[in-house]
Amino acid sequence: MGSRKKTYRAQVASREAYILGEGPVWDGPTGRVVWVDIQAGLVLEGALRSDGVEPVRGHSLPGTVGAAVPASDGGLLVAARDGLATISPDGRLDLGPRLLPGGADSRFNDGACDPAGRFLVGSLSLDGRRSDERLYRLESDGSVRVLADRVTLSNGLGWSPDGRTMYHVDSVPGTVWSAAYDPVTGEVGERRTLLSIADGLPDGLCVDVEGNLWIAIWGGGEVRRYTPRGELIATVAVPAPHTTSVAFVGEGRDRLLITTARDGLSEADLDAHPESGRLFLADVPTMGVPTPRWAGDTATPPWRA
Repeated sequence: MGSRKKTYRAQVASREAYILGEGPVWDGPTGRVVWVDIQAGLVLEGALRSDGVEPVRGHSLPGTVGAAVPASDGGLLVAARDGLATISPDGRLDLGPRLLPGGADSRFNDGACDPAGRFLVGSLSLDGRRSDERLYRLESDGSVRVLADRVTLSNGLGWSPDGRTMYHVDSVPGTVWSAAYDPVTGEVGERRTLLSIADGLPDGLCVDVEGNLWIAIWGGGEVRRYTPRGELIATVAVPAPHTTSVAFVGEGRDRLLITTARDGLSEADLDAHPESGRLFLADVPTMGVPTPRWAGDTATPPWRA
């Protein structure tokens, strides 16, 4: 393994620093990057330049924002604090009903679309509860199905190039799960542990065309590339310890965009890592799988049907 492992370096790609930057997504049809600042309740859209990402539009939501994905009509589907929302192409916000169970202090976190355009999103505990959160999927009829329970901090989601394997991160126990997945019917097989990471928390992830996983390591200041068998073959060094998520962006999906956070860092940490919270780009010798849009549209969100 040591002879194969390669190291790449990420470069600063934004002037702005975010409190808890997360969830980068490349939207091929519009050539835009979408990401969120969770704690600020911001959904951001930006243009990819040769030297970085330039924000062009921002949307504020009440409370935290877990994830945002492009919709079929060019708008956005958003995982808000405890429910879903849509943002129309002209910027109109439509808040849906609460979806998370009442009586528990939880919020939505990372989300992504499966190969058929179904939206999956997980939750996390805000009060220290363990193994009490879930991974959900929004179905075409507007219903919500629980795909996994006994989760503590649901995070990164991804699929193999053929769509037949789903990957899901539970950050607090440091587990990266894999499960058989039918991209046509959406049926999910039994979860199995692909990776257990102890030196940092696995966070967001993406998958390349060779089937390898690129996983951001919170507390580790890096992105790691693992084979589908769980073998570490490369790392990307990031000068920000709280590396949160990663996506392949650009027309060729051949540039690695990395989000980071200032949240949870002490003043001494920030002095030592002043670029924390910024976006970063790295050039790596592969490309990512296409990113599906949400199959629904913002003109008729599921809670209005």
